[in-house]
Amino acid sequence: MPILNVKISASRPVDVPQVAATLSQLTHQILHKDPNLTAVAIDLVPPAQWFIAGTSLAEAGVASFWLDIVAVDGTNTKDEKAAYVAAVFEAMSALIGPLHTESYVLVREVKADAYGYGGLTQERRYVERKMKAA
Repeated sequence: MPILNVKISASRPVDVPQVAATLSQLTHQILHKDPNLTAVAIDLVPPAQWFIAGTSLAEAGVASFWLDIVAVDGTNTKDEKAAYVAAVFEAMSALIGPLHTESYVLVREVKADAYGYGGLTQERRYVERKMKAA
């Protein structure tokens, strides 16, 4: 049930549905998140409006992205998160590259009692599953 917020800046056309599908697939394969509960929101930023070290991406002739994924704390290992960051960078390079090295992935982990969807926290969903199993 993660949400992925993505900002992309590229001079070539971006296949937004393909980016969303690729990120959902990687999130499922590496972080083990249910693709049926994964949301992806993508914003496109003109390269002339994205600056790194005072130089626009338009001037530098490269693309960049920022991925902020929110997931429940403790549901992934350090190794899984590291593999995810590497895989996302590689995939985004293929989809929108060449990339500036200052392209970011943030796996934001939040407490289960402070995060949810459909009006229920993840903590409540966990407790309800445990009670049904008992």
